[in-house]
Amino acid sequence: MKKQTLALACVVAGIAAGCGGGSGTSATSQSPSFAATVGSVDVTGTRWQSVKYGGGGYVPGLIYHPTTPNVVYARTDIGGVYRWNPTTSTWVAITDGLGVKEGFYMGSETLALDPSDDKRVYMSTGLYDWSGQNGRLYISTDRGDTWTHVDLPFRTGANDPGRAIGERLMVDPNKSSVLYYATRTSGLWKSEDYGQTWNQVTSLTSFQYPGDQIGSLPGRTSGGIEGVLFDTSTTGSGTATQTIYASVGPDYGAAAGLSASLYKSTDGGATWTGVTAPETGFHIPHMVRAKDGMIYVAFTKDIGPGAGGPCRLYKFDGTTWTLLKSYEPGQWTNWGIGGLSVSGSGPTTRIALGISNTWGNWQGLPIVQLSDDAGKTWREIATQMPHSPDVGFSGWIDDVEIDPSNPDHITHVTGGGLWETKNASSPTPSWNEVNNGIEENATLTLMTPPKGANYTLLNASGDIGVHVQTDLLKKTTREPQGKFANGVGIDTAWSNPAYIAAIGVPGYVQNGVHGIYSTDSGVTWTNFASEHPDAATGAAGGAEASIAVTAPGKAVWAPSNSRPAYTTDNGATWTYTNLPGLPGVGINRGYRVVADRKNPNKVYAFNSGGAWWNQWADTSHFWYSTDGGHTFTESAAFVGAGAHVTSFGSSSIAVNPNAEGDIWVADGYNVLHSTDSGVTWTNLNVTTQDWGNNPTWMTPEVPGASSIALGKAPFGATYSASVYIVGIVNGAWGVHRSDDGGKTWRRINDDKHQYAGIGNLAADQVVPGRVFASGNGRGVVFSY
Repeated sequence: MKKQTLALACVVAGIAAGCGGGSGTSATSQSPSFAATVGSVDVTGTRWQSVKYGGGGYVPGLIYHPTTPNVVYARTDIGGVYRWNPTTSTWVAITDGLGVKEGFYMGSETLALDPSDDKRVYMSTGLYDWSGQNGRLYISTDRGDTWTHVDLPFRTGANDPGRAIGERLMVDPNKSSVLYYATRTSGLWKSEDYGQTWNQVTSLTSFQYPGDQIGSLPGRTSGGIEGVLFDTSTTGSGTATQTIYASVGPDYGAAAGLSASLYKSTDGGATWTGVTAPETGFHIPHMVRAKDGMIYVAFTKDIGPGAGGPCRLYKFDGTTWTLLKSYEPGQWTNWGIGGLSVSGSGPTTRIALGISNTWGNWQGLPIVQLSDDAGKTWREIATQMPHSPDVGFSGWIDDVEIDPSNPDHITHVTGGGLWETKNASSPTPSWNEVNNGIEENATLTLMTPPKGANYTLLNASGDIGVHVQTDLLKKTTREPQGKFANGVGIDTAWSNPAYIAAIGVPGYVQNGVHGIYSTDSGVTWTNFASEHPDAATGAAGGAEASIAVTAPGKAVWAPSNSRPAYTTDNGATWTYTNLPGLPGVGINRGYRVVADRKNPNKVYAFNSGGAWWNQWADTSHFWYSTDGGHTFTESAAFVGAGAHVTSFGSSSIAVNPNAEGDIWVADGYNVLHSTDSGVTWTNLNVTTQDWGNNPTWMTPEVPGASSIALGKAPFGATYSASVYIVGIVNGAWGVHRSDDGGKTWRRINDDKHQYAGIGNLAADQVVPGRVFASGNGRGVVFSY
């Protein structure tokens, strides 16, 4: 189940050189087709494909084209946008071309389609309303194959609370050049030139939260103006629709002096009149119009995701409100209305209603309610088939959509992807996951095993724990179910890869960190007999942590903001190493620990310094051990070789599995190499930084080298491993590969495969040229 902790995982992992990257330009600036934001090279990229997980994250909105069948999009909160391919029955990622400086725009707050042009798509992006950055509107005229963008004059919050409310962006069905945007903190905005320029609709309100107040709001955001509805049955008349409704969240309404939760304009937005609604103090997550003009409005107390109640559903004919459905909180229940969709008209109107904050705990629990008589009677259609709470209909049912071309086809979102039925009229509809192609999660650690392992990849990710991948194109079944909310670190014993150890956060309330191990390649898992001495502290549960396995039952565990400790008995006892403790420096920091693959008595520990502002108080540090990670000696030559202070997420360490003592470090700026177990170092001086608008006393806007991995070398290579880095070489940012020990490099991804930045790398030890990489909220991809 995807919770908001995934946002934190994205931030602390340093994915995409900072999930809040990007710089503002004028409101009319444009960029062609996600062109590379750092110098590009004319080189054919290796082909890239997603490692199969399937879903994994929250899909707040599904958007169907109202008249063209099978044109439908799924927007995610941190992992981009997908378009449905009906031929292959898969979702196609259409935002993988976002560059490394566009990480902040990898979440879509709202998406709109032009009812008169099924190829025109508008995608509003920007992760956090409180970040200080404005949002961005991407525009496509070819269904997302290519994009231009304009920078919006207001903030957006794709990963903020209430991210399923809306859709906030709507295109006038009668005049396609007219768009309205219901913002969280800046009121209602309008464009009359296909989204190129925007003006606030001050006839409704001119109130905007001051930027310095947004961070102190509950949830650091507001419901704002929550939705726009055009009250019309016509399309493409050429005259702007005159009757428009706008819903208002209770928090924003109180701050802006708007007394009603719903406003109506009959003159194209020139004037507005409050509509007396039957509920006050509620959010309106969705309002929809049936073909006969009847308007259906959901009222829910909480903002969501997984909004709690009480909640009500009404129909409204412009004068009279009629209550159709309601839920009150009970001792064990607190349900809200999330999704709402209608089909047809009159007394046979079909209504699909998503009951949010329901978890499938028992048969008959209201997940999706369906009415075929305009709300007079209802039946439950989603729990006719048994599903477990963690695998089936998880509780964020915040959007439900009836397919406009097939009313028996109903899809709903969850915190972990999508479910659909194609026989909704059946007394017992059958449901299936429809997540093929959707790969949305924040990956914190990747690891590959040695040749001979019966698995290919180890993965620790935010919100979905850890898993062992045996087939890259099939969803893994080797997961320690219920052990972790966030997987943080994972490693294997090189002498016996059936032994795997992993660390993670056990619950969504991030309190401490937990350790587990497997002796059968991830089929079954066992808790460590005891935890690291600092494991229970909240600070230790951050993502800046690692674990190094030296042999079965033996490991060195370095939690965040702590002092590493080692075990020789599967965690029955833990003993502190002599490494100094690492308290936080305003943000979390930690050691990256790794075991030498040729000599397990050698263990290496890298402390990047934690944050650029710590450069005046500390340096980066490299330590080596020759007794299995019990005691360490610091390398006196590391800093002298040019090692910099940077964040945990912008740095990396890797060992050559084919040569003892052969170590590589990416310190955010440079690539450093040691062939004597870390005693002495050589700076390759092959990478450069993109400082962007940042002064050189801060940190580069794009790191020169942020991740590194070593894998199987091709036949004829002059070095025993292929070296892969994420960084800037010869002016081009991307994934670069060297087969000659770092003397020469070539970029192996192209501008269509940038994933708004790339975080972790892990190189295959069996297949030459195959490297695994984490995209910005896009799961794991690999070259082939």
